[in-house]
Amino acid sequence: MILGVDIGGTFTDFIAVRNGQLLVHKRPSTAADPSEALVAGLAEMGLSTRTPIVHGSTVATNAVLEGKGARTALITTAGFRDILTIGRQDRPALYDWDAQPPAPLVPPELTFEAHERVDAQGRVLQALDPTEVERLAQALDEAGVESVAVSLLFSFLAPEHEQQIAQCLGERWPLSLSSDVLPEFREFERTSTTVLNAYVMPLMADYLGRLSRALSGELRIMQSSGGSISAGLAARQPVRTILSGPAGGVAGAFAIATRAGFDHIITLDMGGTSADVSLCPGRLQYTTEYRIGGWPVGVPVIDIHTVGAGGGSIARVDEGGALHVGPESAGADPGPACYGKGRQPTVTDANVVLGRIQPDHFLGGRMRLNAERARSAMAQLGQALGSDAEGSALGVVRVANATMERAIRVISVERGFDPRRFALVAFGGAGPLHAPALAEALRIPVVLIPRHPGLTSALGLLLADVVKDHSRTVMWGQAQATGDLLASAYRQMETQAWETWESEGLPRLHVQVERAMDVRYIGQSYELTVPYDPETEPLKAAIQRFHVAHQARFQHAHPDRPVEIVTLRVRLRLPAPTLDLQWSGGSQSPDPIAVRPVRWNQGWLDTPLFQRDDLASGVQLSGPALVVQLDSTVPIPPGWQAEVDGWGNLVLRRRDV
Repeated sequence: MILGVDIGGTFTDFIAVRNGQLLVHKRPSTAADPSEALVAGLAEMGLSTRTPIVHGSTVATNAVLEGKGARTALITTAGFRDILTIGRQDRPALYDWDAQPPAPLVPPELTFEAHERVDAQGRVLQALDPTEVERLAQALDEAGVESVAVSLLFSFLAPEHEQQIAQCLGERWPLSLSSDVLPEFREFERTSTTVLNAYVMPLMADYLGRLSRALSGELRIMQSSGGSISAGLAARQPVRTILSGPAGGVAGAFAIATRAGFDHIITLDMGGTSADVSLCPGRLQYTTEYRIGGWPVGVPVIDIHTVGAGGGSIARVDEGGALHVGPESAGADPGPACYGKGRQPTVTDANVVLGRIQPDHFLGGRMRLNAERARSAMAQLGQALGSDAEGSALGVVRVANATMERAIRVISVERGFDPRRFALVAFGGAGPLHAPALAEALRIPVVLIPRHPGLTSALGLLLADVVKDHSRTVMWGQAQATGDLLASAYRQMETQAWETWESEGLPRLHVQVERAMDVRYIGQSYELTVPYDPETEPLKAAIQRFHVAHQARFQHAHPDRPVEIVTLRVRLRLPAPTLDLQWSGGSQSPDPIAVRPVRWNQGWLDTPLFQRDDLASGVQLSGPALVVQLDSTVPIPPGWQAEVDGWGNLVLRRRDV
């Protein structure tokens, strides 16, 4: 048996496979110490602490967003101490004169210069004096730092000076070397990524240490790239877990949708705090241009766009009388007003007032919601809007939907993809509630709701491959880069990759080796990543693939212009075991468990409620209807049809499409 655990801001989700059967569980998160919810959930499920676990963590993410990381120092090449302050000199909001860039994670007084220099070809111009390192160590000690980032100029070509500093500093502080974390060009992005790693390393190492001591089985952590790594590597390179939970959701949704016959999908993961959207045109898409808290993260991550629209997003009216929803969230404590503690109106409260969340069926009936408290919060909001509780609830839902619709347009229409050619896969506790309205607005023909939508991210952890990414910047022009030169460079990278792989005790059997490279036209500032294997195809095939990708992304290509090979990439992938997720339960003629009034676009309608587990494969339901279950509620609006497929997914389509 193996267990997937996704710790979110509001709930901690558990999903396990035992003897081919799925075991699911959900409990409130413990913000003070997330590991407490994990250990408590194991006990509540009756599982041993020896159970192998794949874990999606938000510890690193929250530390950056809340500014609660370690007191971090940066050692950089003399003359470059202002690199974090200068950045790329771009404005976060072009037409906002009052826009301020984020404060550097490392203040100037904790930035130290090393008198050394390597040139752009990796040749040492000024060697690093050992006495210089001793001076730096004394300065770090006097500054009382808790973690140290080292990012020297061109260390991705010659890492010896960074390694020399590491040897001298020893184990006095947690160290993050840019030549280990991100051995690629672009000084600001490499330094930012290394600093982020150092900033969260002590916190993540402490968290994983406590978790490992509480557990006696294997513990793996989800990466932002959709594959898992060992807890030890996650403690050393926590920056790779910045999008841990959301990445599991996209990976899980894509695996579920592909089995159901939909390989072109848009994912919508709406939880308690935010909504994450991603587009998968037959494959997962990756990026190395992600930002968190305004800071670039250069390691590979699944391409996810996040907006502050979750079930716990707080609704408010500004001084001009406009309604806003989010990005502030009520979180797990106090939570939405209907949870019984909070007083501020949220998206969840709006859905309760509209009857789309049934108070006695929340969390499978284990947590009864306070509908009157939700109505009171919405009525107070309505006073500022000149409306009643129902009117303000409708407004809150529409504003939240508009925010998510814009997010989906960013990853689809604005990148040349037609959303009408995709299926919308909605998950997270709140995702299914809003999916039909978003599909109507974007004219998406199909909505797929996984069997356990609120636990899809946790299921994605079980379906995640074991993955190791390695990269190396080379900056070779097309005339310089021969197939033999590239093959030799890839072999060197793979030798290093296998050494790291085997040092973690991972098997070589069934491991897939994937090769790719970042390519651009000479003179361009940014690249596109294309697959390339020098052992099986000529270089011109990869270059042609780049021209095609450039045309698709930017609507123009220039096959007559020379290109530049910037960075080589190698990925080792150990596929996860195949899980049998076929659905064989339920009844072919289920009866509704109740009939309740629900507010639809057409007004209040008496709506039958169905229990999700009562629906057998092949069952069809016509809207209006609500399908309730432990981890979510699925609305089937008037004019929509839903069918249960062979995996227990609900596939929704408009009857007139």
